[in-house]
Amino acid sequence: MFVDVAEIRIKSGSGGNGAVSFHREKYVSAGGPDGGDGGKGGDVILKADPHLNTLVDFRYRVLYVAKDGENGGRNNCSGKSAPDTVIRVPSGTIVKDKETGNIIVDMSQKESFVIASGGRGGRGNQHFATSSRQAPQFAIPGEDGVSMELILELKLLADVGLIGLPNVGKSTLISVISNARPKIANYHFTTLQPNLGVVSVGEGESFVVADIPGLIEGASAGVGLGHAFLRHVERCRMLWHVVDAAALEGENAVQGIEVINKELACFSEELAQKPQVLVANKLDLASKDQVRELEDYAKCTKVQFFGVSALERSGLDSLKKATLRKLEELPPIKVFESDFDDDFAKSRREGIDNGFEIEVEDGVFRVKSKLLLRILKSVDLFDCGALLYFQKMLVKMGVDAQLRALGIKEKDVVIIDGIDFDFEYTM
Repeated sequence: MFVDVAEIRIKSGSGGNGAVSFHREKYVSAGGPDGGDGGKGGDVILKADPHLNTLVDFRYRVLYVAKDGENGGRNNCSGKSAPDTVIRVPSGTIVKDKETGNIIVDMSQKESFVIASGGRGGRGNQHFATSSRQAPQFAIPGEDGVSMELILELKLLADVGLIGLPNVGKSTLISVISNARPKIANYHFTTLQPNLGVVSVGEGESFVVADIPGLIEGASAGVGLGHAFLRHVERCRMLWHVVDAAALEGENAVQGIEVINKELACFSEELAQKPQVLVANKLDLASKDQVRELEDYAKCTKVQFFGVSALERSGLDSLKKATLRKLEELPPIKVFESDFDDDFAKSRREGIDNGFEIEVEDGVFRVKSKLLLRILKSVDLFDCGALLYFQKMLVKMGVDAQLRALGIKEKDVVIIDGIDFDFEYTM
């Protein structure tokens, strides 16, 4: 089954929490804090696999979650960092952010890419001991992982794209000039998926061709299979426009050429501007008048013309050699630029919501913040040192300043995660 578009959900691992612990050993008094640090959460990494040519695996698995880092332990023991989760995708896969539709990365030239970095582990209470705070009753929780929804879109990596109406002999042509082995039959839409093949021209000289199926009138609007596979032509450096020179289907070859070119232009203006050569196939069955009409059309449109017979394997060498010379003049296979910064994982992590919201109702101030909830879980509010640390975090995050701006008064109630606090200006 050929699948070239898929949607998945990913989540990197959260960091382990720092530990609150104190050293206890016989004959050792006041051993001090020895809470270890939490381990780092696992990253989610995309890896380009040249042996894959479809996204079918993502039809059966859509959720990829990396493991969380382990919590810190006693005796200054740090938690174990979680392993990374590797997602293998075909080379040429474009990864987009589902929410915005922006391109994150083109996996055609990258072997691997960190799409979501794991959260850092929290620090244990060993780091918060001072001369005035010798027994800290708090530690730092680990950072949360990053969640996102992605769209994977496969665009085949090929130098040459074979385009043309159904049943003009594209599959036969690619089977005789390359190592591709497509299904061949005398009816429309025999080919239901793109086929890739490597064409050997000489020692150490070759190029990749792709047979693009399903192009008919209206393909750019979704008629037939063309709309689904036109995206694979976008990367091609040049196009072989294959026509049935003998017009065995009763259709005029020149009209068929114009139909396909119109569909290319409707799908993408850039696609319509790609270099083309006109390949008149089934030359063994065509009349001289039919061949002359195609030659005249090629001259008028300034397109290079090649007459071939895939069945008799005639005219193929000149086509392959001319194509190789043309490819040497053309730019490399198109790479789609990312819409994000180079370090996407870092920018996405920095964008995690660590802010806060304050709602005022009947003189009560409710503070909502994911970061404050994590800190509250690691703080012993009955310990003066831990409570002082929490108060400093409120000032550092700007919660204190925002409360003052909203007109809070002494002894007004502030609720954070269901816990009531009396506001004091000495905070």
